[in-house]
Amino acid sequence: MATVQDIKRRVNSVKNTSKITKAMELVAAAKLRKAEARIEALRPYADRMRELMIGTARATPSRGFPLLEERETVGSVTILSLTGDRGLAGGFNAQIIRRSLALEREIRGDGADVRWLVVGKKGRSTLRFRRYDVAHAWVDLTDRPTYADAAAVANAVAELYTEREVDRVVMVYNRYLSALTQRVEVEEVLPIPRKALEEDEDRSAYEIALEGDFIYEPEPDVILGRLLPTYLETSIYRALLESAASEHGARMTAMRNASSNAEDLIDRLTLDMNRARQAAITQELLEVVAGADALTQ
Repeated sequence: MATVQDIKRRVNSVKNTSKITKAMELVAAAKLRKAEARIEALRPYADRMRELMIGTARATPSRGFPLLEERETVGSVTILSLTGDRGLAGGFNAQIIRRSLALEREIRGDGADVRWLVVGKKGRSTLRFRRYDVAHAWVDLTDRPTYADAAAVANAVAELYTEREVDRVVMVYNRYLSALTQRVEVEEVLPIPRKALEEDEDRSAYEIALEGDFIYEPEPDVILGRLLPTYLETSIYRALLESAASEHGARMTAMRNASSNAEDLIDRLTLDMNRARQAAITQELLEVVAGADALTQ
């Protein structure tokens, strides 16, 4: 049985750990609120971008753009996995890696090769540990991604696609639903889905206004050719923001659970320490009584 001093040292150690987890929970909660605000700020821009693309595409007779080209045969697929740079976030990173590896098995089962692009240190280290060849990795940006970061990723995947080094680009990331819930999403990035240029049933007033007769300067196909790369950058930027919010939410939840478990462990250790103290006192009393009996005989 552990001594009182041993249990007391362990209680102090758990209390110090609990202070760290509570501090990390507060930091993650503050970052989560900022990440949520950035997602809300991006949505109107992304919606207006898509509306403008739909209106311009309607006025464009030709669709011969490299980013829209669908290959008849798919010989190579790029998997873009969005993970985090740090751990201690529950299953945030593990579920992305698990889904990416399952997707890789599906693609190879169809007879295509797989090329890896990764955002985040955790994804890079895990794939390299499994001896996968990571073509490119972007690190130290997942905590607070910027539009420039998304543009760098978008330029890399667009270059691979337009140079015909790959025939598809698929992105795997965590979609933020709430601080307690994150859902793994598999999204086809390239070729840009045709539905991005198709109108929804519930159209906005801005889209309806685009149905009028307009004179485009430059020509609609030139405008659409410039909008498609921007749409790609915006899609990746949105996914990076969703992933960042998911990571902060997962870390906040994980640290809250860790703090709760630490409190339970402290309660159990305190009870064990009281029992050990009581046993030591009882042993001392028995020794005193035994000594007194020995003196009276």
